[in-house]
Amino acid sequence: GGGGGGASRLNASATASFSTDDGQRGGDVGVRWLEEVVMLDVRGMHCGGCAANVRRTLEADGSVVSASVNLANESALVRIGVDVPADAPNDVSTPATTNFEDKVVTAVRAVGEKLASAVTERGFPTSVREACGVAVSNVSATDAALSKREDRLRRIRESTKRVVVAWALAATCLIGHAAHMLQGCCPPAFLKVFCSTPVHAGLSVFAMLGPGREIFVDGWNSLKSGGPNMNTLVSLGALASFGMSTAAVMLPKLGWPTFFEEPVMLLAFVLLGRAVEERAKLRATSDMSALLNLLPPTARLVPKGVDEVKEGGEYYRTVPTAVIRPEDTILVLPGDRIPVDGVVVKGVSQVDEAAINGEPIPRAKRVGDEVSAGTVNCDGAITVRVVSSGEETQVAGIVRMVEAAQQREAPVQRLADEVSGKFTYGVMGVSAATFAFWSTIGTKIFPKVLASAAATGANAPLLLGLQMAASVLVVACPCALGLATPTAVLVGTSLGARHGLLIRGGDVLERTHELDTVVFDKTGTLTVGRPVVRKVAVRDGLKEADVIASAAAVEKLSRHPLALAVVAAAGASASAVAKIPDADDGSFRQEPGAGAVAAVRGRTVAVGTLAFVTGGKNEGAVPPEVAEVASASNPGRTPVFVAFDGIVAGVLEMEDEVRADAASAVARLQRRGLRTVLLSGDRQETAESVGMSLGIAREDIYGDVRPEGKAQLVEKLQKGGATVAMVGDGINDAAALAQADVGVAMAGGVGAASEVASIVLLGDSPSQVVDSIELSKATFAKIKQNLAWAFAYNAVGIPIAAGALLPFTGLALTPSVAGGLMGFSSIGVMANSLLLQLTGKKLSKMPESTKGEDDEGGDENV
Repeated sequence: GGGGGGASRLNASATASFSTDDGQRGGDVGVRWLEEVVMLDVRGMHCGGCAANVRRTLEADGSVVSASVNLANESALVRIGVDVPADAPNDVSTPATTNFEDKVVTAVRAVGEKLASAVTERGFPTSVREACGVAVSNVSATDAALSKREDRLRRIRESTKRVVVAWALAATCLIGHAAHMLQGCCPPAFLKVFCSTPVHAGLSVFAMLGPGREIFVDGWNSLKSGGPNMNTLVSLGALASFGMSTAAVMLPKLGWPTFFEEPVMLLAFVLLGRAVEERAKLRATSDMSALLNLLPPTARLVPKGVDEVKEGGEYYRTVPTAVIRPEDTILVLPGDRIPVDGVVVKGVSQVDEAAINGEPIPRAKRVGDEVSAGTVNCDGAITVRVVSSGEETQVAGIVRMVEAAQQREAPVQRLADEVSGKFTYGVMGVSAATFAFWSTIGTKIFPKVLASAAATGANAPLLLGLQMAASVLVVACPCALGLATPTAVLVGTSLGARHGLLIRGGDVLERTHELDTVVFDKTGTLTVGRPVVRKVAVRDGLKEADVIASAAAVEKLSRHPLALAVVAAAGASASAVAKIPDADDGSFRQEPGAGAVAAVRGRTVAVGTLAFVTGGKNEGAVPPEVAEVASASNPGRTPVFVAFDGIVAGVLEMEDEVRADAASAVARLQRRGLRTVLLSGDRQETAESVGMSLGIAREDIYGDVRPEGKAQLVEKLQKGGATVAMVGDGINDAAALAQADVGVAMAGGVGAASEVASIVLLGDSPSQVVDSIELSKATFAKIKQNLAWAFAYNAVGIPIAAGALLPFTGLALTPSVAGGLMGFSSIGVMANSLLLQLTGKKLSKMPESTKGEDDEGGDENV
């Protein structure tokens, strides 16, 4: 199924997969084979050819199952298989404290180090970041991402210096050209110096040994290692122009002009394109950087033993967040960003959780409520007991999951990867063919083209062939192919994370793009998942408030969902709870599936089914004014009766509360042509009552569905030709989420659902289902646009550079112009991907009404 698989875990890179041969492999007793994941940081990649070279190097190792290389964030996710010795009690060489998990991490890390060394030997400095989801050398995913960002900023500063020097040299060449054109106007004598061949030759040498040195070194190393890349092509093009000019100077009989300015201009354009591309990559990671910056560097630690907070007293110490541990207690003042996941143990405040789940309105937090790292405390001091800190917090898990998602390629990118891997060799072949054609039969077939070659005589065809060959080498751009998918996925998944949408990778984006059916689980997805009192009817002569308060006096001793709804109806605030009477000590009795009873204010109060509260005497026990409500045809509601001393006093009608934005979300999906289906374990009548109120067709509503039946129904829809998304929140939805093409989990539900889901909605809002689909479609559209541009650019640019238009229009590209076009192609891909950020402005906000409801409930602020 499409819902699971891959790096879908929030707190680890992957799930180990054990062999099934009784824990043995290859006949080795006590050896287990398992599949694990290593995350590598790879530096020095410049184009799709580089990424393909790294992947080939990794997959050449026998222990590698598969490898995914991301050019945009300079990392590789490698699935490996390792043999791990099982526990050997009699092995005195193994410390007793070493358990199987430690052995796995050690074995996986050893393989990771070997792979890193192999890639480094190919010219791409590589280090192991994570083995089995465990940070290596105490470098967390967050620290690694911040370090990578700093490294990118450093490279931008260095590339800016190279661009300034390169364009200073290019400007000098342009001054020389200007002086040459102004010779008839008697230009100043000092300008004539810039027209001289020795000056141009010197500028060319300085450009290649100075700002362009890194390109030539990397290009040569890549060619020598058997993986030529874009730097190889640029180097060959620049050297070809320099070689032609040197031949013209050394052999004046050839009658060739010099082109020493061409390498200067070429390197200036290439370096400018690289600098702009690096800035665009940095911009593309801005959303991830915002996530990384959510955790404050320091926290206010309350020393153990400090129970009372005194005004103006020294009751806390400011310490680095890294030293905070579970069970510590911290103080969070108004305006502070909460540094840990924890539980409020003192104080009341409003907490802004927009950074985590996209909800724009702060939520009330009281004693017992959970708070998340990265959220902002608004208006009250609260004391928090730490549950998890650092890499164990929810926001750190989000960062890990988003980065893992960015490693997963869309299937549509595989063609581009295959092309990129062989692209450089193909371009070199086309360049050689171009030279052979124009230097031999080309000028004989099209003799007029010799006018474009600044040479005459027998050597003119040779010069023209060299010019065209150099232009072909320079104009080709494997970089655009390599960046097409990673940049769009990088921007799209990071943008989604900022809006509470965790999309697990490019493969998910492609499947989401093809969806035509969305299946909703009812409880906890379209409904809040907790019942509320919708209607109250009481016997004549009794007060509604008295009946509800008496019922709440009984039910506040129970944790049943219906009991909580009765208490909520009586009032869940501290002032209202004080008005609810207390049941007599020792009088409370609860019968599962029937109700509860207790003595309240001198009378027996029973709450539950009619048979329970009347002692089985149903007939004639319900007064007409109560019976009218209880017998009303409303399949979506559940009646709860209240009796005083065995006589029915009233009835409370319960209903699972529909989420405020559920109807609008269903309508938005239907307007986009998607079929909406409702599944529920509730009765068919209840499911139809909820579903039809939301606008779902009766024939698409299924009640009385068991957990395994949900997965079977999804499979049935798929066999009918549908591409299905399943939206659920509980462990009973996990199988259906895994079966669906795209599994969407509400983050407020059970963790098992989030584990197998392709998309996780941190805002717990049905409208986010539509947002995730729209963002996925927009991102995948950018991927297709980028790939179309990259293929079209090379398909058109290479023939033009080879001289396809020369016989008909006289148009021919010089190497410097070709280099400018090559840089523009990569920048175009980056800029198009960045336009995805405009999609963020269209994403819906959480409905305001759900805020107040959640705040009143208290228990559900998880």
